[in-house]
Amino acid sequence: MNHTHDHACGCGHHHDDDRETAQRPNKYEAALSQYEAAPDQDTLRQTVDALLARTAAIHNTAEAKKLLFSCLDLTSLKSTDNDESILRLVERVNAWEEQYPDLPAVAAICVYPCFAELVSRSLEVEQTAVACVAGGFPSSQTFTEVKVAETAMALHEGATEIDIVLPVGKFLSGDYESLCDEIEELKELCGDKPLKVILETSLLGTPENIKKAAILAMYSGADFIKTSTGKDGSTATPEAAYVMCQAIREYHRKTQRVVGFKAAGGINTVQEALAYYTLVREVLGEEWLTPQRFRIGTSRLADQLLNELQ
Repeated sequence: MNHTHDHACGCGHHHDDDRETAQRPNKYEAALSQYEAAPDQDTLRQTVDALLARTAAIHNTAEAKKLLFSCLDLTSLKSTDNDESILRLVERVNAWEEQYPDLPAVAAICVYPCFAELVSRSLEVEQTAVACVAGGFPSSQTFTEVKVAETAMALHEGATEIDIVLPVGKFLSGDYESLCDEIEELKELCGDKPLKVILETSLLGTPENIKKAAILAMYSGADFIKTSTGKDGSTATPEAAYVMCQAIREYHRKTQRVVGFKAAGGINTVQEALAYYTLVREVLGEEWLTPQRFRIGTSRLADQLLNELQ
């Protein structure tokens, strides 16, 4: 082996090896390169507008609203949450079972990890999961060890689903390895319990970035990919949802693995929710219209859906 490089620059590196490594695409780039490019922003907007204009009215049915109700992750993630307010939320869900016997249960109650035990203990509806945000939600800016500890504690306290935020800073700087390793580690902790990875699409900037982030999250073990946290003004958009659903469809074709889609952040009306129902139905197909594959995260929508259904 030629050691002259080491002596010449004194850094102990073999620069020829470095150059070769830099030129060889890493496994993350190799995986991403197998996927179709996402449409540009204008094309995307036109495609989604046309799709919704053509089909949204058809799907405005009682059946669709009932399905949406069964896919709700009823969410309370406020700084002001306390045992009393969370207990009121759980009691509402418990009461619905008696009040609306012909309606399905909501998919989950989603809270901070410190309330997992309370929800788990007081929830009487078997079909409703206990979902917790964890892993340094909503910024994902903390030590991996802290994310692991928080996730483990949430699971220990009774969480049956975990929602984490993709480390957006790592993604934007191209550090795909750390990003994927972290998601893999958290998925390993969850075992067979669903892990939802929030892409925070409004911070990713381009449809291409949304698609890449979706693929990396799925390859790392995400059971659901989710649009937004709803914090810092980050909201779901039909355009981001369309790109994510396309990525799920392509990923499923390549791997046969089923990944769910969750829309969250700023979904305040039944009409907005129906737009996501429509996109899932049109892009992924009817088999995705089940709480195992489709969720809507919201704090406001349940009552509106109940009003319309009653």
